[in-house]
Amino acid sequence: MAGAIASAMLFAFPVLAQDSRLSLADRVALLEQRAQNRDQSGIGMVNQIQQLQAQIRQQQGQIEELQHHLQELDDKSKAQYADLDARLGRLESGGAGAAAANAPAGKPSPDNSAAPASASTAAASDATGAPAGAPGSAANPAAAQAAYDVAFKALQSGDYVQASREFRGFIQQYPNHALTPNAWYWLGESYYVTMNYPVALEAFQHLLDQFPQSEKVPDAMLKVGYCQFELKHLKQAQATLTTVTTRFPGSSAASLAKERLHRIQLQSAN
Repeated sequence: MAGAIASAMLFAFPVLAQDSRLSLADRVALLEQRAQNRDQSGIGMVNQIQQLQAQIRQQQGQIEELQHHLQELDDKSKAQYADLDARLGRLESGGAGAAAANAPAGKPSPDNSAAPASASTAAASDATGAPAGAPGSAANPAAAQAAYDVAFKALQSGDYVQASREFRGFIQQYPNHALTPNAWYWLGESYYVTMNYPVALEAFQHLLDQFPQSEKVPDAMLKVGYCQFELKHLKQAQATLTTVTTRFPGSSAASLAKERLHRIQLQSAN
C-alpha cells in the first residue's frame, strides 16, 4: 500500500510542475498584455494632449485676431469722432471769430446768407464754407438761416438723428440755397458718424454731382472714399482717395486720403 501511494505521487509530480509552469506563463503573458495596454493608453493620452494643445493654440490665435479686430474698430470709431469734433471745433471757433470781427462794422455774421451781393467773399462765408448771396437763395433768408442753424446745432450736440432730419428738411425747403451744398455734406456726416455708410455715400455723392463748385467738394470726395472703404469696396475707395490726392494736393483732405490709402495697402498685403 505504501508503495502504491509513493508511485502515485511520483506520477503526479510532473503534472503539477507543468501546471505551475503554464500558470506562470499565463501570468507573464497577462503582465505583458497589461504593459502593452498601458503603452497604448499612454500613446493615446499623448495624442489627446497634443490635440488639446493644438486646439488651445488655435483658440489663442482666434482670440488675438478678435482683439486686434476690436482694437481696429475702437481706433476707427475714435478717429471718426475726433475728425468730426475737430471739424466742428474749427467751425465754431472760425464762425465766432469772424462774427466778432465783423460785428462792430455792422456787417452780417459769416453764417448769414442774407449778406448783400456786394459783400466780400471772405466776410460773407458761412461757418461751413458756403458763400453767401449765391444764386438761388431763398426768398426768406432769415428763415433759411434759422433752419440751417437748428440742424447744425443738433449736429454739434451729437444728436445725429435729429440733425439728419433737420438737414433733410432744410434741403427740401431750400433746394437752391447757398447753404444747400453744406447741408448735403453735414447730412452725409450725420449718417457717416452713425455708421450708416450707404446713405452717407449717397449724400456725399449728391453734393459732388449737383454742386461741383462747392468748397465742400474735397471733403465730400474724401468721405465718399471713406464710405467705400467701410463698405469693403476697396478698389473704388482706392481710386476715389487717389483722385483726392491728385486734385487737391496739399489740402487736409489729401493728407487724410493718403493715410487711408496706406491702410488699404496694408490690408491688401495681408
